[in-house]
Amino acid sequence: MSVSGTVESQNRRAALLELADSGATVRIDEAAERFGVSPMTIRRDLADLESSGRLRRVRGGAIAAPTPQPFHRRRTLNVAAKRVIARKALTLVPASGTIALDASSTIGLVAATLGARSGLTAFTNSVDTFAVLAETAGVSPLLAGGSPEPTTGSLTGPLAVGSIRSLFFDLALTSADAVDPGAGTSEVSLAEAEVKRALVEQASRCVVAVDSTKLARRSVAAAVAMEQVDTLITELDPADERLAGFRGVVELL
Repeated sequence: MSVSGTVESQNRRAALLELADSGATVRIDEAAERFGVSPMTIRRDLADLESSGRLRRVRGGAIAAPTPQPFHRRRTLNVAAKRVIARKALTLVPASGTIALDASSTIGLVAATLGARSGLTAFTNSVDTFAVLAETAGVSPLLAGGSPEPTTGSLTGPLAVGSIRSLFFDLALTSADAVDPGAGTSEVSLAEAEVKRALVEQASRCVVAVDSTKLARRSVAAAVAMEQVDTLITELDPADERLAGFRGVVELL
């Protein structure tokens, strides 16, 4: 292979990684057209990137490898979609009672736009979200115990799960690394999945809020079964074809 060809392939693979890291699915046919190469060349690129642990191939393309990402990094991804999701989620949050918010950036945006309440107790396993809730009028924030997950900053482990088990919630608001109509939600680690599962099991109602890049995917660790989910919120219109597999399985908002 020529030096120019090597540089060209390196640049193309870097661009493919950047696209996947943005939360998008890298589609083989679209990428081939974009870079002016054959689909087979893109398949080889994706295979090499997967073998190095940087991508995970799915039907028709590839997605970013499911690894924990820092909160500050996650909150910069798919911001427009998350704002739409937050607006929808706020319509379900009561003025009073007890709710649980996970440590995701999507649910963190819900907390940031919550507005004044009238006696709402809000539990979270996110230090960042707890700080936001502490500044919100009419909200009594509770922070889980536990150990900070080194990358995401969320509190996990036996102490976190134990503190969750000591409470009951009217509503649990949680996101996910991936959600599949058959497999339910899944996370990048067993520790994250265990916390999400405990939050949902202690709640009278479960709302899962994810942007559309998380749909029809599976991550590493199984978390919440679809039978436990009452409402699925995305930035999409509920009639969108991308939600077809979830229609009739869960309420769509």
